[in-house]
Amino acid sequence: MSSSPPHAPVRPHWPRPAQWPVWVVPLFLAFIQVLGSLVAQHGGRRERSGGGGPWADHDGRDIGNRDLDPLGIALLLAGPLLLLLRRRNPVATMAATFAVTSLYLLRGYTYGPAPFSAAVAIVAAVTAGRRLAAWVGTGAALAAYFGLTAAIGVPLERRGESGRLFPVEEPSLSGTIFVIGWALVVLVTAELIRMRGQKAAEAARTRAEEERRQASEERLRMARELHDVLAHNISMINVQAGVALHLMDDNPEQARTALAAIKEASKEALTEMRGVIGALRAQGESAPRSPTAGLDRLDDLLARARSAGLRVDAEITGERRPLHASTDLAAFRIVQESLTNVTRHAGPGPVTARVRIAYGEREIEVRVEDDGRGASLLDEHPGGSGIRGMRERAAALGGTFDAGPRTGGGFAVRARLPLTEDADDAGDGRDAL
Repeated sequence: MSSSPPHAPVRPHWPRPAQWPVWVVPLFLAFIQVLGSLVAQHGGRRERSGGGGPWADHDGRDIGNRDLDPLGIALLLAGPLLLLLRRRNPVATMAATFAVTSLYLLRGYTYGPAPFSAAVAIVAAVTAGRRLAAWVGTGAALAAYFGLTAAIGVPLERRGESGRLFPVEEPSLSGTIFVIGWALVVLVTAELIRMRGQKAAEAARTRAEEERRQASEERLRMARELHDVLAHNISMINVQAGVALHLMDDNPEQARTALAAIKEASKEALTEMRGVIGALRAQGESAPRSPTAGLDRLDDLLARARSAGLRVDAEITGERRPLHASTDLAAFRIVQESLTNVTRHAGPGPVTARVRIAYGEREIEVRVEDDGRGASLLDEHPGGSGIRGMRERAAALGGTFDAGPRTGGGFAVRARLPLTEDADDAGDGRDAL
């Protein structure tokens, strides 16, 4: 096991606009629309004061836009106020905002950022999935506005006439093109925001699924590791405890040996349990000081099996060399679980287990056979997970595994674990314990 490197400090991310409180954007727009319109009105007065400017007629008379009055200020605030409902009912909010903005423009108030509320309402409708309503509604609103201004609008030179309720000018070709272009820019921008949001949501779902998958794999790995750590040592303790109880009166010396084996097995179980629990600690803490289970501890494993009364014959062929941590651990656990199964399921009488470790150029073969009564596969038992755990270990490394009764009695387990770099990389991090 190795300690994980400390992670870099996580920088706080500015929340996306969709995560802001619903009142933030309306409050900002209310400030911008009122202040911007007042500034635009002041600028219009300065241009008009020079005479002959764009806001004067051919006689030099002041015909500029209508100054903001309480109704104008109320209309500038009504748009942002309506946007408070954009998440509950985006289409109705868009329609109401169009109406307020149109009324502001029909009244002939100074031009400025008044249409910003309508733009935000369009974006809200599109991102809420009401795309057709946004496009059709925007087109219908523009058509109605231009139709109305064509019917009631006045030429530019007559805009200064007093007493008109809607002193809006007739629509010009350049003005119409500009407004339609502005609406298209808003709609396209809203579509881009919607697509970006969908991609972000899909990426978040993918990350969540990956995290759930990794968590599930981690739970399975921990369950498998805990099973292998506990099953072997607890089985040894159970066998030796039975021996000690049986010989306590007739052969105290042999009972003492059995109790010593129980002590050693329990110590080994505690040591490995500390290693497993240490891997569950928070990242950045020091790694457990106990050695990682591997084939270099095979002699100790065989000695514990022999102390439990099992006759073990071991043979290692090929060039013995260091293995990748995940491969080394898997080979050790397969031998350990196989010997545990021999102890628990081989039946009464003297039983011999033969352990064969063969190092090849591209793989290592682990074979464990016994001459017991040949118990059925543990996978057939609802509570058994030994065979399944060994198969999962081999599959995680891209290897093969098979187990079953031998012809003539006994049981055989064989696993082939690849030693290629790809297999090592596949197992790295999944079986780090």
